[in-house]
Amino acid sequence: MATAVQAASNVLVSTSWVEEHLKDAKVRVVEVDVDTKAYSEGHIPGAIGWDWGKQLCDTVRRDIIPKSKFEQLMGQAGISNETTVILYGDNNNWFAAWALWQLKIYGHPDVRLMDGGRKKWLAESRELTQEAPKATPAAYRAKEPDFSIRAFLPQVQDASSKKGADLVDVRSPQEFTGEILAPPGLPETCQRGGHVPGAKNIPWAKACNEDGTFKSVEELKALYGGAGISGGKPVIAYCRIGERSSHTWFVLKYLLGFKDVRNYDGSWTEWGNLVAAPVEKP
Repeated sequence: MATAVQAASNVLVSTSWVEEHLKDAKVRVVEVDVDTKAYSEGHIPGAIGWDWGKQLCDTVRRDIIPKSKFEQLMGQAGISNETTVILYGDNNNWFAAWALWQLKIYGHPDVRLMDGGRKKWLAESRELTQEAPKATPAAYRAKEPDFSIRAFLPQVQDASSKKGADLVDVRSPQEFTGEILAPPGLPETCQRGGHVPGAKNIPWAKACNEDGTFKSVEELKALYGGAGISGGKPVIAYCRIGERSSHTWFVLKYLLGFKDVRNYDGSWTEWGNLVAAPVEKP
């Protein structure tokens, strides 16, 4: 049975791999957490911390970070176009996957997730530090954004009405049914509960083992295939603001090798606030 790391070592590494490469000048480790205070409480030695709410999005436009700011962010972190970037974070890599998705949009050649994220690193009692590294600034030039991995509202509307793409809602069953509007304690919300008509509910967490690592390729094929998601059609994943769905996007694109997978980062906070948009409930 192939592990996720064995199946996709070019985009996924183990905690032991990271530990072995902590002093590699060609590798930069970056932590991106839901809880932005976690980094200062203790992080992997040498790891840079990014605040997803301030550094990885355009808060005025509600959009991903613009190209010029992305270049600045990477350069300030000491990341050049040749650097191998390893991302990890809490909540089984929610926002680490979201950061990886953005690095792929701007064409960074070598970016990977640490399987199991912060949870596994802590569980294995590996070294932590509260000392923030001093990065030597680097020159960075991003490519023009590749939106072939991003879905916008018109594409989701088309997928829902014409069934040309499979829609995967990765939120909890309670969010999918409309029982709740958002996970407890998370502020970004919507006016209405429910889901996009025609979407299948496959919660993101089902792709993970108890220790936070990804399940085997065989288990993932069974999980998504059992819900009718086989990669035969384009797939669009969504959640509430796009971070959990980037985790599922990573699974479908890199671990299962689906050719056409997009992350709809507008997600339910966009659809659930649209005037006259159809909403499905059980």
